[in-house]
Amino acid sequence: MKIFVQRISKDNKYKLYIGGGIITFTVVFLSGISGWIIERLFLFFEIKSPIISSFLFAFILSSSLASRSLNKSIFEIINLISIKDSKDNLQITRQKLSLIVGRDVENLNRDDILRAAVETASENSVDGIFAPLFWIFVGTIFWQFNNFMPGPLAMAWAFKASSTIDSMLGYKEGKLKWLGFAGAKLDDMMTWIPSRIVLITLPFCCKQNQSILTTIKYALRDGSLDSSPNSGISEAIFAYCAGVQMGGINYYRGQKRIKPIIAKSYPIASISSVKRILNLSLRLQFAWTLGVVMMLKLINF
Repeated sequence: MKIFVQRISKDNKYKLYIGGGIITFTVVFLSGISGWIIERLFLFFEIKSPIISSFLFAFILSSSLASRSLNKSIFEIINLISIKDSKDNLQITRQKLSLIVGRDVENLNRDDILRAAVETASENSVDGIFAPLFWIFVGTIFWQFNNFMPGPLAMAWAFKASSTIDSMLGYKEGKLKWLGFAGAKLDDMMTWIPSRIVLITLPFCCKQNQSILTTIKYALRDGSLDSSPNSGISEAIFAYCAGVQMGGINYYRGQKRIKPIIAKSYPIASISSVKRILNLSLRLQFAWTLGVVMMLKLINF
């Protein structure tokens, strides 16, 4: 569809805006409606076989979360980088890193790789775990009022579709700047609330030498300097909670981009700080789930 739209619109940016909007709406709508149809099947078969249908539905729903794949990818990188720092090993580590980051990795040294790891672990925790979790919770709450409404799977798949469109088309240069505009903005909007909830709740899962409000204040200050309305906030709160510095010079497709320094009073990334971020993410997942279960009980009370 992307190639078809580009051929019709050529270099006309307004046609590319419209074409990008059509692609975004089509993919997100079809993903959401597919999830909704599966939900209808689940609700139908739940009456006949509640255990099997619930298990299958939970399995399908879990595919919306990137927790396991993110942890696996990050641990592969830190395990490789823990080995003796040889040229061959560094090259393999760069190749593994290239699968989960958008920046150029060819010339990254050990410190750069670790910084990339903590930054992508922070940002992807929100994009790949907490944002879909938020929309799963929203769909679950919808069902408390009327189970004909879009439920957890429909909402999660709609979000994942917008995130995928943003990853494929949401670049800031060339024709894709116009073609991916709608997808990028939709993804920003759907991630805005989850990233702010992470900002507020993550400090409760970590030990700090300062107050929770101070941590939130500093993270909001540093994160707001980033050009992205969400990734800067996501990285900043993890940086302050894990006690690690983020930001600096990155290269994307050969283009230099300077990201603002976050938590500059803290040390640079290390293997232990990467592990702390992954651990914080797991703690927050548990806290969110517990909080929603309690909320649903209050609604049903």
